[in-house]
Amino acid sequence: MQDIVQKIDAELLENIDKHSQALIVSNIELLLNYCTRYYDRQFITRKLVNKDILARVEKELQEYLHSSLPGEKGLPTVKFLADKMYLSSNYLSDLLKRETGMNAQDRIHYYLIEEAKNMLLNSNKSVSDLAYSLGFGYPQYFSRLFKSKTGMTPVEYRNMN
Repeated sequence: MQDIVQKIDAELLENIDKHSQALIVSNIELLLNYCTRYYDRQFITRKLVNKDILARVEKELQEYLHSSLPGEKGLPTVKFLADKMYLSSNYLSDLLKRETGMNAQDRIHYYLIEEAKNMLLNSNKSVSDLAYSLGFGYPQYFSRLFKSKTGMTPVEYRNMN
């Protein structure tokens, strides 16, 4: 990588000609390709650590949803989870995408919908009360999300099951 940086620096110090821009861009692209390789390699070499983080994410989401926090603070956020894992939001999202096929926001939605399904089947709460207890500020948003993820409204899901 140092060699690439030195080539870019040397090209910048030379007299500019019609090939200068192409050479600089090519070297920057090569540098970025090495960076991408290094970043992706982390996910491959840290499989056990990643599985541990995934388990901790699931535990945090379960604890959050079964506490009073949804009613007090609203929906769990990617930043909340990332802070709990001592990771950046983007890194956590990339890691979850690599391990589960879902980014962090999709993972949160998955857990919310699974919890909502359980509540719909095991309680007589109205859809609005259920939405508020999960942390949704607006029941309409909950119903839209539920329908987008399951293909049916909460009421249809409850009646079907």
